[in-house]
Amino acid sequence: MVQEELFLSTLIQRGLIKQSEASSLLQEAQGLEKNVEELINERKLVDEKILAQLKGELFNLPIKQFTKDEIIPQSILNLIPEDTARFYNVIAFNKENNVLEIGMVYPNNLKAQEALKFSASRLNLDLRVYIITLTDLKNILTQYQTFTKEFKALVEDFQRRFAGVPKKTATFKLIDLESTAGAVAEEAPIIRLFASILKFAVRSRASDIHIEPERNKLRVRLRVDGNLTTTLTLPFAVHSAIVSRVKIMANLKIDETRIPQDGRFFSMIDEKEIDFRISTFPTALGEKIAIRILDPTVGLKSIHELGLEGRNLEILQSEILKPYGMILITGPTGSGKTTTLYALMQILNQDKVNVMSLEDPVEYTMEGINQSQVLPEIGYTFARGLRHMVRQDPDIIMVGEIRDTETAELAVHSALTGHLVLSTLHTNNAIGVIPRLLDLDVDSYLLPSSLNLMVAQRLARRLCPECKKKVLATEKEQQIIEESLSALSKEAKEKLSFQKPYHVYKTKGCPTCNNKGYMGRVAIFEVMRMTPELEQIILSQPSQERLFAEAKRQGMITLQQDGVLKALAGLVSLEEILSITSRY
Repeated sequence: MVQEELFLSTLIQRGLIKQSEASSLLQEAQGLEKNVEELINERKLVDEKILAQLKGELFNLPIKQFTKDEIIPQSILNLIPEDTARFYNVIAFNKENNVLEIGMVYPNNLKAQEALKFSASRLNLDLRVYIITLTDLKNILTQYQTFTKEFKALVEDFQRRFAGVPKKTATFKLIDLESTAGAVAEEAPIIRLFASILKFAVRSRASDIHIEPERNKLRVRLRVDGNLTTTLTLPFAVHSAIVSRVKIMANLKIDETRIPQDGRFFSMIDEKEIDFRISTFPTALGEKIAIRILDPTVGLKSIHELGLEGRNLEILQSEILKPYGMILITGPTGSGKTTTLYALMQILNQDKVNVMSLEDPVEYTMEGINQSQVLPEIGYTFARGLRHMVRQDPDIIMVGEIRDTETAELAVHSALTGHLVLSTLHTNNAIGVIPRLLDLDVDSYLLPSSLNLMVAQRLARRLCPECKKKVLATEKEQQIIEESLSALSKEAKEKLSFQKPYHVYKTKGCPTCNNKGYMGRVAIFEVMRMTPELEQIILSQPSQERLFAEAKRQGMITLQQDGVLKALAGLVSLEEILSITSRY
């Protein structure tokens, strides 16, 4: 407490925070049982580099700064177990003779000091402590190996124990149900194994985990940046135990293996509450498990983080300010439509309006928004929910998806009666929204008054910023780029900063991106708005040719053009853009 008061007093003296802020922070830290500096870091009240310098003076400790590409040898890094490093915000980064150099974010944390002393005594090493920033700590934490030595030893143990076990006996019945001690001994490794898989998946930014039984093994695959990769193979003998563990956590029926089941559970990983959605599916070799990972720090993005920029961003920002009408996001499954809807709702979520949503399922809970999950199995559909929702005095309505005629008609009428409606459709492009709504038997004369904006999108893998290199485009690439840019509107061409010969970006992989060359994804967009000219087309003869002509007249940037612009800017690869827009 004395140290924290001294720390705050120094911040006040240097004009970094006010006296009132310091008192509030101290009181709040006591109530939350947190370090005062943790609150300062969370709220970004003071630059972390300034904090590091201040702590260096107060505690008479040196400061260690890491470069972006600095790699810590695994032999050094693993001297402090990963869980310990994350919990106490410490890291081992160097070893000289008998001295282990440690970086600490909070050097006055007594429990962290005790943990480090224990680790040092166990290793028979002396400690030299440095102060590091929270950002540097987080960057170094990503360097921990895919799975820890403990985890690898656990897998090897499973391999030994279940080697040669016939498939018929490879079930959870291997546990001696009469012996409690035996059951606990058998279950503990499974619990640790599954926990390790979940932690690794979250830290790898995976969106899904697939646990799949094969003839002689159990395959674990992760979907990262849209691609599935085999991460781990286990003995088939542990399949039943893993499935049982998942079902227990998701509150599913353990003894029901004939039909699919769905469930969910929450868990805290790296101080984040992660939502895991579970789906089981019976196969000829046993139940397959699919786990959707909903990480709010990954799934909730601002419209700027999505990849909206220039003309597209300007149009969207103006249209969401309108008090009524429909904004429809379109694209195939997995193109990020729901993420875009959440980004829009974050902007619209204000105290003066009533924002309500119907989702299937509710992926992320947002403070201030009334979110409801449809349950078709009991008759609670999008249409039924929307019919009741308009009685709740909403200003803004989000409908997860327009799937049928009834939902489409209700959404249109809601837009006509003074509500701003956000929803999604499955079409190939922005102009496909109009024929799709007509196919759903929405009267054509209602569309011009109700439909404000049509947005199509796709997801492309973002190039790793650390290992991407600028290279001269090939002759064929030059031709493709030239064709895309020449079709842009005069206004868009005037804003271009790219000149011939064109350059694109390539990656070779590095430790930052796990040698994949990509980190995360970015969306490409095309945006078309309702205009008097489009209204006349809809009311007369809305053919594909006329709709395309109107899109060109508006100066709409197509998906491929937006992708080419992002490739020239170094965000994505040109090959990826051509691949995801070829069918379109």
